[in-house]
Amino acid sequence: MVGADDVEAAKAFYDAALGALGIEPGFMDDKGRVFYRTATGVFGVSVPIDGEPATYANGGTIGFAAESTDQCDAWHAAGLGNGGVAIEDPPGIREGGGMKMYIAYLRDPAGNKICALHRMPSE
Repeated sequence: MVGADDVEAAKAFYDAALGALGIEPGFMDDKGRVFYRTATGVFGVSVPIDGEPATYANGGTIGFAAESTDQCDAWHAAGLGNGGVAIEDPPGIREGGGMKMYIAYLRDPAGNKICALHRMPSE
C-alpha cells in the first residue's frame, strides 16, 4: 500500500503502468482505495487514514516483476505518459551480487519511488 492525495490520478497512472505488465485495472473499494490483485500479491493506493498529506518513503522502493526487458520499457513509457517522472539512470541492465537485472525506475504522481524489474540469466 502506498499513499496518495489524489487516488483517481494514482489509479490512472497505475492502470496504465501496471497494465503494461499485464495486470488488470485496479478496482475501487467503498473507502475510496484502489487495489490491484495478481496471483503473487496485492498492491493498493489510499489516502492516508490519519488525514495528513501523503508522503513517500525516504529510501523505500516498490518493485513490480516484469517478464521481459520490453515489458519494463513499456511499463516505463506508460508511467511517463500518465504522470510519472523518470528518475535515476534510464531503464537498463544493473549487475551486482551475482545478479543481472533490467530495471526501470519512476516516481508515481504522489512521489512514490517504484520500479519494474526483470531478472536476467547470469552469464
